[in-house]
Amino acid sequence: MELHELAPAQGAKREAFRVGRGMGSGNGKTCGKGHKGQKARSGYSRKPGFEGGQLPLKMRIPKRGFTNIFAKPPATVNLVLLEQFDNGAVIDAALLLERGLIPNAKNGVKVLGVGDLTKSLTIRAAAFSAGAREKIEAAGGKAEVTKP
Repeated sequence: MELHELAPAQGAKREAFRVGRGMGSGNGKTCGKGHKGQKARSGYSRKPGFEGGQLPLKMRIPKRGFTNIFAKPPATVNLVLLEQFDNGAVIDAALLLERGLIPNAKNGVKVLGVGDLTKSLTIRAAAFSAGAREKIEAAGGKAEVTKP
């Protein structure tokens, strides 16, 4: 089979029905929209969540909590990924970026304690989780806090 031989399945494509072409067509005059009303007007579209003017459910239910839309979360890296570095290495955001372990370091780097660390490393990051700090120091390394 070649590309030029491809065709849609039989009956899959149908010409659009042209409404408003006379009473004999069965869809003349009101064009299948009935008489008057919002749905008969041009520009009508069913908006998701719109309840015909009634206060929508999403506005009626109680709201809880707070989401800071201006928060700038740091790039995160797990301890298990830092095992690839040599013993005694000094790891900072630039090195993590170079190795492709973080997408960017605009808002700093936070080290998380997922996995085990067996090497003594000096890690410079904006933040450390409590578990990560314990594991780094237990392996004989240093967790140094720097500005993002």
